[in-house]
Amino acid sequence: MAILGPVTEVHRFDEAALTRWLDAQGLPGIGRGLSLRQFQGGQSNPTFLMEAGEDAYVLRKKPPGALLPSAHMVEREYRVMQALGGTDVPVPVMRLLCEDVTVIGTAFYVMDYLDGRIPDEPSLDHGYTPEERTAIWDSANDALAKLHSVDHQAVGLGDFGRPAGYCGRQVARWTKQFEASKTDPMPDMDALIAWLNDQPPPVDEVSIVHGDYRLPNLMLHPTEPRVIAILDWELATLGHPLSDLAYTCMPYRMPCDEKALKGMVGLDLASLGIPSEDRYLARYFARTGRDEVPDMRYFHALSFFRLAAICQGVYARGLQGNASSADALEVGAKAPRLAEIGWAIARNADA
Repeated sequence: MAILGPVTEVHRFDEAALTRWLDAQGLPGIGRGLSLRQFQGGQSNPTFLMEAGEDAYVLRKKPPGALLPSAHMVEREYRVMQALGGTDVPVPVMRLLCEDVTVIGTAFYVMDYLDGRIPDEPSLDHGYTPEERTAIWDSANDALAKLHSVDHQAVGLGDFGRPAGYCGRQVARWTKQFEASKTDPMPDMDALIAWLNDQPPPVDEVSIVHGDYRLPNLMLHPTEPRVIAILDWELATLGHPLSDLAYTCMPYRMPCDEKALKGMVGLDLASLGIPSEDRYLARYFARTGRDEVPDMRYFHALSFFRLAAICQGVYARGLQGNASSADALEVGAKAPRLAEIGWAIARNADA
């Protein structure tokens, strides 16, 4: 579940300047005063609850300090969610985007606050019945299929990314990000990077991809077992839909007894009401009209590579002191384990 607390020292900014800017934009409720609290636990862009009288909004901004190239693109988050607002993909209502860094020090956007639940674990092992778990995983599957079925040209996102060569660009981008944030030797990551570069790239398919599609980035209805919003669109672009699909299947390949990984290997999924990976994939393929089941090994390996690179970036920001969450060093330290699992997948061995 999302945890709210005071704004941390490293993420403080001029709240009076923010209030003046929001009031000038005509955001409802601002004239009644503004209070801010920070959501804890996220590792990318600092996120805040803004309450103004009876109105509530969420503000999401870039972190302070030096940032890796092309990281923390809140402008892109805003654009993709605004574009999807007229589709059946569940997203919050976008309100304002501010690219003027003189207001609070970085770019930021404002969206409506939604009352709901954010799962901590893919296993949903606290507070859910088997029937609810089945429904939640299926709703997540349905939301992903709806996202990948959107005509990106029709919603104004034709230039949101380059349609060709997505997988190769991902390998190049995250290799660069990893090398820029590398702190210690990581031989499994080096081997995984070499393997990905040696593989013939998959045949291009193009859709809007979320880039970090997993249960903790989804909001559930307050009482019903269904997804009401997809959150955290920082990595969204145009790309290969199977990259999103493989990414959301990562818990099926991570052990349940390593706390930082929050995996499901070793759990009795049937008794929990969670679909098997084969069942989850089959539902997605049916919803997106695929007649053949593709070879997913490349996409699974790519997913672990990407997340290892992301976690290494979190770790580096934690060392620098400008991470979005207090547990950045703990979260970032799992990068070598993720690289190990990814390399095992690439070798077609058991992780």
